[in-house]
Amino acid sequence: MNGEITSIVGGILILADLAIRIAALIIVPRDRKPTAAMAWLLAIFLIPFVGIILFLIIGSPRLPKRRREKQDELNQIIQERAAGLDLVGDRSNWPVWFASLVHQNQDLGSLPAVGGNTATLIGDYQASIDAMTAEIDTAERFVHVEYFIVSFDATTKGFFAALERAVQRGVPVRLLADYVASRRAVGSKETFAELDRIGVAWHYMLPVRPFKGEYSRPDLRNHRKIVVVDGRVGYMGSQNLIDRSYNTKKNLARGLQWQELVARVTGPTVTAMNGVFLSDWYSETDELLLGDDANVPAIDVPADPSPDALDCQVVPSGPGYDGENNLRQFLTLVTSAQSKVIITSPYFVPDEAMMYAITSACHRGLDVQLFVSEIGDQGSVWHAQRSYYAPLLRAGVKIWLYPGPYILHSKHLSIDDDVAVIGSSNMDIRSFALNSEVTLLVRGRAFVDQMRAVEQGYRDAGRQLTREEWEKEPASATFLDGVARLTSALQ
Repeated sequence: MNGEITSIVGGILILADLAIRIAALIIVPRDRKPTAAMAWLLAIFLIPFVGIILFLIIGSPRLPKRRREKQDELNQIIQERAAGLDLVGDRSNWPVWFASLVHQNQDLGSLPAVGGNTATLIGDYQASIDAMTAEIDTAERFVHVEYFIVSFDATTKGFFAALERAVQRGVPVRLLADYVASRRAVGSKETFAELDRIGVAWHYMLPVRPFKGEYSRPDLRNHRKIVVVDGRVGYMGSQNLIDRSYNTKKNLARGLQWQELVARVTGPTVTAMNGVFLSDWYSETDELLLGDDANVPAIDVPADPSPDALDCQVVPSGPGYDGENNLRQFLTLVTSAQSKVIITSPYFVPDEAMMYAITSACHRGLDVQLFVSEIGDQGSVWHAQRSYYAPLLRAGVKIWLYPGPYILHSKHLSIDDDVAVIGSSNMDIRSFALNSEVTLLVRGRAFVDQMRAVEQGYRDAGRQLTREEWEKEPASATFLDGVARLTSALQ
C-alpha cells in the first residue's frame, strides 16, 4: 500500500515538474528580453519548484495597472502644458543627433528640454547635505524631498532641523522615501518618528504591504534622489540622505565610505525636477498638487542669460514607463559620441546592447573610460560587474579602479566636450528596467569642464586596471563572476 502511494506521489511530482517546464516555455519569454527569459528558464529548469515560486514573486517587471495609469495621466498633463512652450532659446548650435535625443527623451518621458540653467557639481559628501540644509532655510513656498534612503543620524540631523524650521515658518514640507530601502536602514523607526514630530507630510514610495492592499513586485524600487526648494533650485545625483557609511555594522567593520556626486541646479529645468516629485507624490497619495504651494511654472522661473547657460532635460525612467528611457538615452549618447566616452557607475552590469555600443565606440577610435570601485559592497553585483572587464579591456576600454575603503557611488556619463548626464541611474540592468530613476541631460561646456575635473580626481585617487593584470585573475574568482552574471539577467 505504501509503495503504491509513493508511486502515485512520485508520478504527480513528475507531471507537476513537466507542467511547470512546459508552462515556463510558454509564459516566460512573452514580452521579455531573450537574456532575461533564458535566465528565468535556466532557474526554473534547474530548480523547478523554487524557480517558479521566485518567478511568481518577482517575475513581473511592471508596476500595478493603477500606477501605470496615473503615470500616463500625468504625462498627458505635462504634454498639454509644454505644448507650444519653447524655453531653449537657440537650438541652431545643436548637432542633429542631440536634437533627436531630446525628442526621444520627451517622447518617452514627456519632459521637454529647457535653456537658461546653471549646474554646480558637489563631490564632498557633507558639503552637499550642508548646501541643501542652507537652501531649505531660505524656503518660502515649499520644500520637496525624495530619496531612496532617508535616515535621521548624526550626518543628516542638520537637514532634519532645517525641515523643522521650515515647517515652523509655515512652509509646506513634503517628503517621499522608498519603502523597502528606508525601512531597512538603521534607525528607521526613529527616522519616521522624527518626521512625525517635526510635522513633515511624508509617504512611503512603492510600499509592500499586501494586508493593506498595497503590493507590487518587492524589488521594484524608487531609486530617485531629488530635493527642490521653492521651484527655483534643485539638487539631484547619486547621494542618499544618510551617513556616508550607511551606519551598518558590516560597513563600519570594513570602514566603508561612499563617494558621491550631486548637482545643484537653478533655472527653468528645476520645474521638471519638481514635476518628477509631484508625479511620485500623486502615485503614492492620489493627491495631484498643482497649486502655488507645490509648483512653479517653468516660464516663471528666472533663466540665466549668460553665454555659459546650460540646456537641460530631466529624464525619468522606470517600470512606470513603457520604454527603458535611461537605457535608450545612454545608448544614443554612446553611439553619437565623436571623440570620448567617460562612464562612472558603481554597479556596472550592462545589457548586450550597451556592451556593443561601448566596445563599438572603442573600435571607432574613441577614448572610452570606465570608473568603478576597486572593492564592492554587494557581492553578487560586484562579481557580475567583474565578468565584463575582460571583453572591455580587449576592446580598448580604460578601466579605472577607485580605491577602498571608498565605494565610488557617483553615477554620470560624459561624451566629447559638451554633453553629460548625471542622476540616480546605474549602468546596470536593475536601473534600466526595475528601478524608478531620474537623470539630468546637460549640454554646455562649462558643466562638462566641471565633470572633467571630477573625473581627473578619480584618476588621481585610483589606478588603472590593465589587461595584463586582469589575465592573471585566478579561475576561481572568474568562475564566480560568470555565475553572478547569469543571475543578473533575472528581471
